Amino acid sequence: MKKNLNLVVLTLLFLLVGGKMTVSAQTDALSRRVSVSVDGGTLDDAVVQIEKQTSLMFFYKTQDIDPDHRVTLHARQEPLSTVLDRLVEGTKLGWELSGNHIMLTPRKVDDQPRVVTGRVTDKAGVPVIGATVIVKGTTVGASTGADGSYTLQVPAPASGAVLLASYLGYNDAEAAVGSRTTIDITLSESSLNMDAVVVTALGIKRSEKALSYNVQQISSDDIIGNKDVNFVNALNGKVAGVNINASSSGVGGASKVVMRGTKGIDQSSNALYVIDGVPMYNLSGEGGTEFDSAGTSEAVADINPEDIESVSVLTGAAAAALYGSYASNGAIVITTKKGMAGRTTVTVTSNTEVLSPFVMPRFQNRYGTGNLYASEGQTLMSWGSRLQPQDRTGYSPASDYLQTGVVGTETVSLSTGTDHNQTYLSASAVNSRGIVPNNGYDRYNFTARNTTSLLKDRMTIDLSASYIMQSDCNMINQGTYANPLVSAYLFPRGNDWNRARMFERYDPERRIYVQDWDEWIGAGNLTMQNPYWINYRNLRENDRRRYMLSANISYKILDWLSVSGRIRIDNSVNNYTEKFYATSNSTLIEGSSNGLYGITKTEDQQTYGDVLLNINKSFGEDWSLQANVGAIISDIRQDSFKNRGPIMESGIANLFNVFQLDDTRVRREQAGWREQYQSLFASAEIGYKGTYYLTLTGRNDWPSQLAGPQSVKSSFFYPSIGASVVLSQLIPNMPEELSYVKLRGSWASVGMPFARFLANPIYVWDADNKVWKTETNYPFYDLKPERTDSWEVGLTMRFLKHFNLDVSYYNTKTYNQTFDPQISVSSGYSTLYVQTGSVRNRGVELALGYSNKWGKFSWSSNFTFSANQNRILELVDNYRHPETGQLITKDRLDVGGLNQAHFILKKGGSLGDLYSIIDLKRDANGHIYVDENNQIYTVSDNLDDIKLGSVFPKANMAWRNDFSVGNFRFGFMVSARIGGIVYSATQAQLDYYGVSEASAAARDAGGVRINGGSMLPAYNWYEVVGGKNIPQYYTYSATNVRLQEASIGYTIPRKKLGDVCEITLSLVGRNLWMLYCKAPFDPESVATTGNYYQGIDYFMMPSTRNIGFNLRLKF
Repeated sequence: MKKNLNLVVLTLLFLLVGGKMTVSAQTDALSRRVSVSVDGGTLDDAVVQIEKQTSLMFFYKTQDIDPDHRVTLHARQEPLSTVLDRLVEGTKLGWELSGNHIMLTPRKVDDQPRVVTGRVTDKAGVPVIGATVIVKGTTVGASTGADGSYTLQVPAPASGAVLLASYLGYNDAEAAVGSRTTIDITLSESSLNMDAVVVTALGIKRSEKALSYNVQQISSDDIIGNKDVNFVNALNGKVAGVNINASSSGVGGASKVVMRGTKGIDQSSNALYVIDGVPMYNLSGEGGTEFDSAGTSEAVADINPEDIESVSVLTGAAAAALYGSYASNGAIVITTKKGMAGRTTVTVTSNTEVLSPFVMPRFQNRYGTGNLYASEGQTLMSWGSRLQPQDRTGYSPASDYLQTGVVGTETVSLSTGTDHNQTYLSASAVNSRGIVPNNGYDRYNFTARNTTSLLKDRMTIDLSASYIMQSDCNMINQGTYANPLVSAYLFPRGNDWNRARMFERYDPERRIYVQDWDEWIGAGNLTMQNPYWINYRNLRENDRRRYMLSANISYKILDWLSVSGRIRIDNSVNNYTEKFYATSNSTLIEGSSNGLYGITKTEDQQTYGDVLLNINKSFGEDWSLQANVGAIISDIRQDSFKNRGPIMESGIANLFNVFQLDDTRVRREQAGWREQYQSLFASAEIGYKGTYYLTLTGRNDWPSQLAGPQSVKSSFFYPSIGASVVLSQLIPNMPEELSYVKLRGSWASVGMPFARFLANPIYVWDADNKVWKTETNYPFYDLKPERTDSWEVGLTMRFLKHFNLDVSYYNTKTYNQTFDPQISVSSGYSTLYVQTGSVRNRGVELALGYSNKWGKFSWSSNFTFSANQNRILELVDNYRHPETGQLITKDRLDVGGLNQAHFILKKGGSLGDLYSIIDLKRDANGHIYVDENNQIYTVSDNLDDIKLGSVFPKANMAWRNDFSVGNFRFGFMVSARIGGIVYSATQAQLDYYGVSEASAAARDAGGVRINGGSMLPAYNWYEVVGGKNIPQYYTYSATNVRLQEASIGYTIPRKKLGDVCEITLSLVGRNLWMLYCKAPFDPESVATTGNYYQGIDYFMMPSTRNIGFNLRLKF
């Protein structure tokens, strides 16, 4: 109805009818939810609908209304304040609530920008830290500080602007600026953020409720709060279904990341990494195992954790289907930071961590050098006489050899921008020394990113550049060659360790310094040297330069149609040098008296480009469509040049350059490869009433691996389909305790090309005969891509206001696996590849969370659980031999291992099953055979495989808690691995050499009890069991429980520092306390990222306990 009244009458009516309304009553009125549906109507049409649903009346003057103005407004149960803002949007009117009346009056014209300040709090008045406040409809925004305050430059016309405040776990709140310069905003808690957006494949953002697969998102705070140099390790325990094993290489080392179980018999099972929607080939070595002890880093470890905005973990094949074959093992999608419009912010962080060994073997120092039980003295052993107190040196490898490591990280970043142009800059330095002398890792990151909007914000150009300098020295993994732990652990306990510290002496005849290791140099079969000589005179160094350039251009053709294109260049050059000085172990320097030198230059290049057509359109109120169609090209290549060999006898000792190398023994190698693929893909997500969602994807790849003459296919197609139903919106009488319930399910078939050279004849250089020879693989003309078919179902719930639950069940089958089954072929060929293997993984993932606030105190608790069962369904079953035509079935495949412990694949077993191929000789009753001299013996011929167990865990779980009281924060995380076994060849050697506590305890007890009570002399037992490395006596449960993380911090608000900056101080720690562990090393450390060396320890570098202090200043 119309009210054509003058202002005097309005004032009288307000006095008579309105009275005084409290602020809380006004708030309740404005938060009341109403529904309006007007399509091209008048202002009156909307007003009438609102008045019918409320007790409010509208007042306005007819002359203030543009008669040609048409109103289109569709609101469904939205707050009244939001509906009123939308009602006057595009007009010159403003609204104001007074009593029971809403007055529409002309807004004052304000063409000037304005600085607005304020605080964001919850209903209890507690500051909301880190909330985002933006000017609605723009990219101008700011984040709240420790006291909830913000400062924002509102662009002109400021009076018509609306501020939008948001924070995870709260309902968004809006506030009109009007004439105000101070605006405080109160957020109300939400039991569900139904419109949460998750970054998925190719960087495409999807609504959380529409997802038909499991995607878990990790925020920047979760990564940098207790960060690792390799940020991947910071994800451990925070994501269900992901096993992350830190490398024993130490700071900056590569990590093994496996999602939903190991899938490949021969191919890698590691996850794919994606940066801002672009897959990154994670270049890295696998690391040393039995002999070569060199550690390895990886490309993803180059990323500065401070540059990361968020991480999405896509565990299932359906989630990663759009990434193609490289994502068949899942994907970790990294979104990096952009500049933010509004206030310029500068953030400075400084982190210092100290490192110490976490889990180590137990050593003895009460029995001295020599061997009382051998006919001739063995000076390397510690089976000598019991030392008198005055003779004990108390040598301990942990305290006397290993040192306290230090990691220092400094970062400075700048974020600035306007409504149309934002810039982000950062620089970071990591400098560290490891827990062994002369081991170091250094990295310097420089990043720049600019985002510009053009053509009335229809075009966006996003440019970024990164430059990385990384170097490391003596990164040690495990193995015996040039590994200082071997001789440090086995050092004879009756000898003086201080003597070993003087690792070199001057030789006046040769005029060089030579190794000082007395009679122990080169003795034994472990290539032992003075540990300090290895540290300072067996140098292995990497020096890498890497740059990454990317450009992303998007153009909005229509409101619902856009096109975008991306290109990324990622190039690096690495120089790896080896300098082994004269008098090093002769095996390592290949018999040279002057030393050994090697240099390997490796160039890696990755070029990626894609173009996407994006559709995001609604059809009426019920239907929605989000679709993407695109094409991709990726080109990856590597070239390496290597010169390595002993220095010639006529050369100058310890002068390291290629001219010094012995031409008759030097190895000059040039190697390289190139892979490329082109792809077409499409994805469509159809939604109905915000309740039902159907997602379809399809991709076709043309990989270069399939381009050879021995491949019958040049491409392969893989589809996926998924659906989700939001039951809480479907069922009208859903209990209030169940605020959100979603069921989801998906199926996908993802392909993976076989190894790069199988479909092409290749040639190998025979360095001995100086000729090319052809690779002797039997020709295979029916090569097919490997496939992984997977399906999963899941349930997502928010209940009892504070709880959230996400549970998934999945089943994957990987078949057509390409591997060498060790089947004999005719002369002229050495290998026959088949494609018959099939492996199944199935399991459960669960994430349960709780979050609540009581005044200034808040508590957030999260529990993750995952269990996976790995099973080999088929190795070789009725395979027709291409030469003989004979049908072949093979149910056992030995893929190697360490010493007498081998990974043996059997039908019905798992890819992690470890077996022993040796045992003690036994009598007819099964007892250990002991002869008249108290000697025992081993047997390996005609012996059945002895299963030790699987190195895979049965389950992984973690419990994380975060508390805050005002500006104080405290948190901790306990993680556990249940089931599985590990094998320590290190412990076997310690027992054999007599330096272990177990060997000393056996001597104290008078021997080792066997066969139910008989006593065998300790040396007679360990000489065989330890000396022969019989694995079943050195296999341990891998179950472990630890306090994985803990932190405590305090934030000094900006206002207490004169509004200059905000300071956060925190004390953090990782691997603080091992609550339960039976193994003599950390079961979660791995020596290699390959498939078949997990759970094996052979003088592995110990994992570390990290305690650090963090300082963060935000200006």
